[in-house]
Amino acid sequence: MINAMGLPNPGIDDFAEEIVYAKTVVKVPLIVSVFGYTAEEYATVAEKATKAGADAVELNVSCPHVKDTGHEIGQHPRTLEEVVEKVKLAVKKPVIVKLSPNVTDVAEIAKAAVKAGADALTAVNTVKAMAIDVDAQMPILSNVKGGLSGPAIKPIALRCVYDIFEADLKVPIFGCGGVLTWRDAVEFMLAGASAVQIGTGVAFEEPSIFRDVNKGIQAYLQRKGYGSVTEIVGLSHQG
Repeated sequence: MINAMGLPNPGIDDFAEEIVYAKTVVKVPLIVSVFGYTAEEYATVAEKATKAGADAVELNVSCPHVKDTGHEIGQHPRTLEEVVEKVKLAVKKPVIVKLSPNVTDVAEIAKAAVKAGADALTAVNTVKAMAIDVDAQMPILSNVKGGLSGPAIKPIALRCVYDIFEADLKVPIFGCGGVLTWRDAVEFMLAGASAVQIGTGVAFEEPSIFRDVNKGIQAYLQRKGYGSVTEIVGLSHQG
């Protein structure tokens, strides 16, 4: 799936009302994804989200730093550090940084995020891509380039998680990118992820994907003789 939607939404003030309501019915930690065009905007949105009840915030840093420049904050270590530092000053809840795969060395970007205070890392966001209509002989997306997600990027996401885990940064890694089955989830854990996220997979499967993946992981752990997923995190690095 390739999309160039940007991040259309009504803004944090409207979402704050949803967060307040969600906390009355949701019995698990609520993580809110936030973004902005400046470090100050990230901090403001994160503060409002946590005041509304968010248990943690995830910083989407794969977006333009200044509107229409096309630069990703997550591609520039110093800019990323500035964003994380300001958010950490504004909130007391855990701060997760969602990293971009569109970099030369994702481990170096991960180090910058942790140095600035990130409590956890998510790897990865979408991969820059495009598609062309052969009849119209034009790019399909009006934005020309968009973000590729789904099964096609899983090998890239796995490699990123693996590289970050090798860097031994002492923070949890959330793996995402192409998780459709329990096998995909287990691969990410073996690469070093403490947890996984499912996004595009919901579009390919029914909402039951979450139940199916969880049941598959449980069956895998029982078959292999493990009592918890924590026992398999990073095992692929022992060879």
